[in-house]
Amino acid sequence: MPSLQTVNPALPGNDVVRQGLADLDRGVDSVAARLVLVGAPRLRALGIAVPVTKDLYPEHRLYALLTESHPDSAHSRYNALLRTLVSFERALACVSR
Repeated sequence: MPSLQTVNPALPGNDVVRQGLADLDRGVDSVAARLVLVGAPRLRALGIAVPVTKDLYPEHRLYALLTESHPDSAHSRYNALLRTLVSFERALACVSR
């Protein structure tokens, strides 16, 4: 299984996943960090070390953060971020075979 350090940086969504992991390591509550927590089960299954948190519903906090910064476009931004996460996970699964 690959570690994030060995993952091809050209994978779609790589930048936001790396930023989210860095934010989690620093204790920063950011959109990227929450997105990584949303995808944590699949990312862990793909070999990415995602910190364990007590947050049972990271998608709720992700949406709240988006609403705070962009209230009129939070829904579309949320959906776009989820699509980016899924693209990263699928691409990583393909290169991990």
